Amino acid sequence: MKYEFETIHLKKRFPLAISRGVHAGSDNLFVSITHQGITGWGELSPGKSEGAATAKAAQQSLTEFCGDNLIGLSIHQIYDHGRKQKIPACALAGLDIALWDWLGKKAGLPLYKLLGINKPSIPTSVTIGINPPELVKARVPLLLNGTGIKALKIKLGSPDGIEADQAMYSQVVESTKPYDVDLRVDANGGWSADDAIYMMKWLAERKADYVEQPLAEGQESELPAIFRSRPLPIFVDESCRFAEDICKWANVVDGVNLKLMKCGGITEALRIVAVARAFKLKTMIGCMGESALSISAGAAISGLLDHIDLDSNLNLAPDPCSGAELVEGVVMPNELPGHGASINSKNP
Repeated sequence: MKYEFETIHLKKRFPLAISRGVHAGSDNLFVSITHQGITGWGELSPGKSEGAATAKAAQQSLTEFCGDNLIGLSIHQIYDHGRKQKIPACALAGLDIALWDWLGKKAGLPLYKLLGINKPSIPTSVTIGINPPELVKARVPLLLNGTGIKALKIKLGSPDGIEADQAMYSQVVESTKPYDVDLRVDANGGWSADDAIYMMKWLAERKADYVEQPLAEGQESELPAIFRSRPLPIFVDESCRFAEDICKWANVVDGVNLKLMKCGGITEALRIVAVARAFKLKTMIGCMGESALSISAGAAISGLLDHIDLDSNLNLAPDPCSGAELVEGVVMPNELPGHGASINSKNP
């Protein structure tokens, strides 16, 4: 196998502000695997909490891991070996996506067909970061006019407190009145337990569908207190990174949000879905700062999920890749072999 790496800077159209800071772009690492004349492509968006804060660190870990010792192993065996070797989750995701892309191309099948998954039918949410009301008022029409977007994910957990959250969310409600859109909330761990209890009741009275990650990772002991009388479904994100985490919180949440960068790729994502279903939990797929390449990999499995948040590529200026496209609000995989995405100007 031949492994190659390329770092590409992805600039966001609108900087994304969440409870933990502001992100204007990222240096993503693209991974290619060539074997038997076929090349598979993967992408990783680095993150400190995902084990590699930079593309350089991720590439170093993959360079040390990849080699002839992987030849003859299945994708699942490679993934499990990577976990045992403590390869950063985001780095493992880039490799895992490339391997699945290679296998789909080898089989001559789109990845969703290779995996026996139906095409998705659920529209994706599109994210609005933490912003003052006047900026929200200007942003909403840009996101919704003529785009086919049917759901918004509102980032709350403002460092300025729940009063700022309420002002922002109220403006979203007002600005979306001319549109038929669902509203969801992601606090990114920005609330205390008391604030979460108060805000969930307040949001339930104002059209919100659910709340994601109300408490910070590491504060899960307080989940029972906010779960008992919850007026909205609670999803966990950072609190659930791998399939084995689900059993810890299954009795105090309504669903889990998986991300390829967080869990290490498609292989573990499928395990998360299976375990979540065993516990009768709802499922969601989200994203980080990825291009259409990684989004296409997520789209290939999104037919399994209850909620979809695959929108990061829609906020790039420009997206260096092509792949899955937005069709009436749904991130739809194409019919090309593999995940169907490629870096622009490069052969798929």
